[in-house]
Amino acid sequence: MPVAVHFQNWGIIDYQEAWDKQEVLFKEKTEQKLAARTSNLAPSIPIAHHLVFCQHPHVFTLGKSGDANNLLLNEEELNKAEATYYPINRGGDITYHGPGQLVGYPILDLEQIFTDIHKYLRLLEESVIQMLAHYGIKGGRYEGYTGVWLEPDKPSARKICAMGVRCSRWVTMHGFALNVNTDLSYFKHIVPCGIDDKDVTSMERELGFKPNFEEVSEILKEKIAAQFDFTYL
Repeated sequence: MPVAVHFQNWGIIDYQEAWDKQEVLFKEKTEQKLAARTSNLAPSIPIAHHLVFCQHPHVFTLGKSGDANNLLLNEEELNKAEATYYPINRGGDITYHGPGQLVGYPILDLEQIFTDIHKYLRLLEESVIQMLAHYGIKGGRYEGYTGVWLEPDKPSARKICAMGVRCSRWVTMHGFALNVNTDLSYFKHIVPCGIDDKDVTSMERELGFKPNFEEVSEILKEKIAAQFDFTYL
């Protein structure tokens, strides 16, 4: 039976504001689950699933297992780059978000879908891989790392989509960042995901033209639905 998911597009939104909104949805889900378990009752209202798409102004975020030294700018240089910086509560190391990058935040109760975080990440990756294939871009996986890569088995391996998630009581938040028409120069200010010997790319760079952002978003939305058996509300 398909899983009903509330889809929202927040447009271009400040990172802190989006994080706060995620936390509200995440807290609602986890508190409802905890209350149900404490009382040994099933939740009276089904716990909603959410998928959020958005873009952010220039920002660098550092996962809880990351190294702050992988940000190569000081405070003055951050201001000059018109960027902000946040240590956050997802997994992974440092990454960049900015205009032209499609950021996805699935806020799901995996206990209602499947209790396998590795499967969750692989299905997110597969959704991106299939969307890229629609444009003739061959995406793949780099063994030992999350995200989607191009030519992962060659010295020219380059990352096109980063992933970093948080999962508590099987409720997820944070998610993925796909470089569509992203200004790749900002990645020079970090050691992306703590990997210092691999390049970062975008759909625009690979295609040689700027793909329509809304079209990419819609195709990826449908690929996610197909992989997870979602129906959108």
